[in-house]
Amino acid sequence: MNADLTDDEIDILIHQVLDIHGYDFSNYSRASFKRRVLRLIDLFKFKTFRELLTLVKTDKSFLERFIEEITVNVTEMFRDPEFYISLRNDILPQLATKPFIRIWHAGCSTGEEVYSMAILLKEANLLKKSLIYATDINPGVLLKAKQGIYPLSNMKSYSENYINCCGKEDFSSYYTAQYDRAIINEDLKKKIIFSTHNLVSDRSFNEFQIIMCRNVLIYFDKTLQNNVLKVFDFSLEKLGFLALGSKETLRFSDIIQNYVQVNNQRIWKKIQ
Repeated sequence: MNADLTDDEIDILIHQVLDIHGYDFSNYSRASFKRRVLRLIDLFKFKTFRELLTLVKTDKSFLERFIEEITVNVTEMFRDPEFYISLRNDILPQLATKPFIRIWHAGCSTGEEVYSMAILLKEANLLKKSLIYATDINPGVLLKAKQGIYPLSNMKSYSENYINCCGKEDFSSYYTAQYDRAIINEDLKKKIIFSTHNLVSDRSFNEFQIIMCRNVLIYFDKTLQNNVLKVFDFSLEKLGFLALGSKETLRFSDIIQNYVQVNNQRIWKKIQ
């Protein structure tokens, strides 16, 4: 098909996905949404827009692939080591006096950052009194996160990230190598609850000391960003912390008056 989509076709696709399947992409960044749909069209060699639309409407396995393509985020363990240094040195010591620590990883994708947090908590001797809720809209990537099985070839770069954020142990002690796979240790997994959650339509489900949502909001338009940030604000206890991605900010949101920025790592502290 023509390597482009009209605005009308984008609207039809969004409305059909919402009406039939309940996934609402109406407030996603149009440029990002269109770019990812075009990638799917190229991968599957669709000749017409109707072919794409028919599969989205009728084929469950293709729908799962569609959702994964639209929502997937590039992720890795200990991505941006400076951010994890700040978590280790600035944030976790403030939470050490809490009787229990609840953390929400919103939009956790395949789980690499969730396990990174679990390792930090373990090394701070806080994992035993912590519970991490890891959520994503996509059941497929959530299953991968729950399994905690990653290509062994990725461990070299993850280990370098870990060393750069002042890791305290041998990184290989946190996984078991099996052929070409790395399997995350069970003692990390048992402190994590994986669950589907749609940031567009679902509400708060607990009160947290830390909420992590890095490089997810950049795919939303300003209205949806603001709505999601209000959910986070409602879900975060006073003096809790909200961690965003490097291109995300609270500065122009409705909740900015409740927060101060901790440092230049996009970590914000709720002050009221």
